[in-house]
Amino acid sequence: MKKILLIEDDELILKMLQFKLKKEGFQVFIAKDGDSGIKAVHEIKPDLVVTDIMVPFKSGLEITYLVKKSYPELPVIVLSALGEEENSVQQAFKLGASDFISKPFNPNELAFRVKRFI
Repeated sequence: MKKILLIEDDELILKMLQFKLKKEGFQVFIAKDGDSGIKAVHEIKPDLVVTDIMVPFKSGLEITYLVKKSYPELPVIVLSALGEEENSVQQAFKLGASDFISKPFNPNELAFRVKRFI
């Protein structure tokens, strides 16, 4: 079973994504801040990381950088609320993000994009 790590501090989004991805047959792990997210990457060795840009302690951009530095082949999908986009999108891709999704989004869209990478 493929492992996905969700790094998100919004409880509602977290529950929605966790439900959808489990229903699609993935094993889902959760971190609610950047520090525990990075720790989980090393411990869990996920097949894909989904991170919000705005999470406590380390931003999604920092997470993307650290993940790609240690695991260059590990796909990272970055989520961002509207308004944070322009600079964040470019920076996320420069740091190695595999994909970028703007909030609000349809959980089916995320599931589709996840399946493209794993």
